[in-house]
Amino acid sequence: MNQKIAQITLLVKDYDEAIEFYTQKIGFALLEDTKLTEEKRWVRISPKGAKETCLLLAKASNAQQLANVGNQAGGRVFMFLFTDNFWRDYKHMTENGVKFHEQPREQIYGTVAVFEDLYGNLWDLLEQKEQDI
Repeated sequence: MNQKIAQITLLVKDYDEAIEFYTQKIGFALLEDTKLTEEKRWVRISPKGAKETCLLLAKASNAQQLANVGNQAGGRVFMFLFTDNFWRDYKHMTENGVKFHEQPREQIYGTVAVFEDLYGNLWDLLEQKEQDI
């Protein structure tokens, strides 16, 4: 059997503001932006160089979905962004206004800091000691 997780849906309020945040402030690549209807687009983004999984930006379309924008993990860290150079990415993100919830810290597994996306979802920026990302 050969399986993989290809896409993870991330609820957003607005496609364009989410694309701008993830591509300009985080440094992701825009893989696809296809208009499906007047209200719905197929928008995929991923970290540059990612080969397996990408994020599918999905505009909230009802009150329940809108209530979950920014809280998809109930206040816990939702995503883990692995990097091969923590300080490069931390510098880029802080210079572009990304809000970190803590100072970077060294753990037994690597260098890490929690940041939030434009809607409040929490992420770990993590450079593992073992460079097997």
